[in-house]
Amino acid sequence: MDVDLEIVPGLAGHRAVVGWMVLAFLVTFLLTRLVTRAIRTGRGPFRDASVGGVHLHHEVYGIFLLLGTGTLEFTYRPGPPWVQVLAVLFGAGAALTLDEFALWLHLEDVYWSREGRSSIDAVLVALVVGGLLLVGANPFDADDADSEVLLWMTVAVNLVLALAAILKGRVVLGVVGVFVPLVALVGAVRLARPGSFWAHRRYRPGSRQRARAEARFPADRRTRWDALVDLFTEVPPRPAPPAAAPPVPPG
Repeated sequence: MDVDLEIVPGLAGHRAVVGWMVLAFLVTFLLTRLVTRAIRTGRGPFRDASVGGVHLHHEVYGIFLLLGTGTLEFTYRPGPPWVQVLAVLFGAGAALTLDEFALWLHLEDVYWSREGRSSIDAVLVALVVGGLLLVGANPFDADDADSEVLLWMTVAVNLVLALAAILKGRVVLGVVGVFVPLVALVGAVRLARPGSFWAHRRYRPGSRQRARAEARFPADRRTRWDALVDLFTEVPPRPAPPAAAPPVPPG
């Protein structure tokens, strides 16, 4: 059975598979946030799942989806339409897992705390990567390379620059820079954020670079990225517990 499922006209082949994966990732993430907010506020029919009194986080479903789809893909290498089905399931599993990235990073339930913002960072970075793959960005495409040695030297340098950008706290620039070399260079040469690994190791307390970093990125500074993350991390209040009934007087 050979069915060509194009997500949009002109998007076919492996890019169509990526398109289905990215679409499933985005839809699953948005639905997950809506459901978790409904549970948090006590609205609708949704409730926390538990097994034997142990709260079952939705990342568990995501992990099993990732394991299952990966096993099926590597074992059977299916063609259309099953490869698109696996792409959708993989995208959904990735969204469920990354939506609780902060939980497996901190090894505690920080979903609605400030530390939980790292889950949104991970999801948005994954969407950036998916979008770049969708438009055809491929830093490892050797088809048009004149020299394989030159190609891999270029890739290696670009990955080093991207890693430097990430270590400087410029995560988005670093990730995008894996696909777009100029962006990696910009992220690598710019000033590191004060809380980044690079700043902790290279900017000594009291140094000029440390002072510049702290002036450039004060603790209360907010960026467009922070505003985007805020759309998904506003902590809804828990519903107030029902008031206890007044005691009935005897007699």
